Amino acid sequence: MERTEYVAYGEPAYPEKLKKIHARPPGLYVRGKLPDPEAPAVAIVGARMCSAYGRSKAREFGRVLAANGVQIISGLARGIDGCAQEGALEAKGRTFAVLGCGVDICYPRENYRLYEQLIREGGVISEYPDGEQPVNWHFPARNRIISGLADLVLVIEAKEKSGSLITADLALEQGKDVFALPGRVTDPLSMGCNRLIAQGAGIALRPEELLEGLGIPFGKSDGKSKKMKIPLEKNEVSVYACLDLVPKSVDEIMAVTALPIQEVFQILLSLQLKECIEEAAKGKFVRRDFPV
Repeated sequence: MERTEYVAYGEPAYPEKLKKIHARPPGLYVRGKLPDPEAPAVAIVGARMCSAYGRSKAREFGRVLAANGVQIISGLARGIDGCAQEGALEAKGRTFAVLGCGVDICYPRENYRLYEQLIREGGVISEYPDGEQPVNWHFPARNRIISGLADLVLVIEAKEKSGSLITADLALEQGKDVFALPGRVTDPLSMGCNRLIAQGAGIALRPEELLEGLGIPFGKSDGKSKKMKIPLEKNEVSVYACLDLVPKSVDEIMAVTALPIQEVFQILLSLQLKECIEEAAKGKFVRRDFPV
C-alpha cells in the first residue's frame, strides 16, 4: 500500500507556487509525487455531468498538452476532470489530482483505477489528513490549490453556477491566465465558459493556443504513438460518416443512411467493438475522438 507523506510549509519540497496564494495550506498530504516545479502545469476543470463533446475535448487537451511536456492538474472528479487526466496518462504524461478528502480515499469511487494510476505515475494531493471524508465545503476550498499549482487554467464545459467557475475566479485572483472552451449559446453546459470568454478569458479552440500561452513551441499534435487506421466495411463507413460528437439516435442514423434497423444495430455493435464509436447516452451514439 502506498504510504502518505506530509509536506509542511517551510520544507524544501513545499510547492513554491502555493507559497504565493491567499490562504495557502499549512501542509500537503501526498501519495505519489508533487508536481515538478521546473515543468509547466495546466489545470483542466469542468462539468461532472458533461457531454460526449466535452469528454472528447478534455481527453484531447489533456493528451496533447501532456505530450508536449505540460503537467495536468485536476480534481479526479467524474466528467471533465477525469477525462483530462486519462488523456494525459495516454500520452505517458504526468498528472496530479487535488482531492476534497484524505488522499487515502478515492472519491468518486468509480475513478478508482484512475486514482491508482495517478499514484503510480503522478500524484494525489490534499490539505486534509487520511480518513477525512469528502464533504461539500471541501471542494470549493480545494479549488484554490488546483489553480495555485497551475500556470494557467482551462475550463471545459461549465453551467452558469458551476464550481469550475470558482477555480477560474481563484486563478484570476492569483494572477493566472484563464482559457475556456467555447460552445453553443443555447447549451446550458457552455453558459459558464461563454461568459468567461465574454469577460476576457482566452478562447481555447486548440491545445496549441494554450502551449503558446505558456511559451512552449508546439511539437507533438497527439500523445498517441499511432493513429488509429481501422478497416471498415462499406455500410460501416456510411454509419460512421453520419456520426460526429453530437449524439444521434438509431432513427436519425437510419434516416441518413437508409439502412434497415436490424442492419444499423449490427453495424453499431461492430463499430463499438472496433472502438470507433461509443454510446454517449441510452440509444444515442457518437464518434470516438480519433480519426479512422
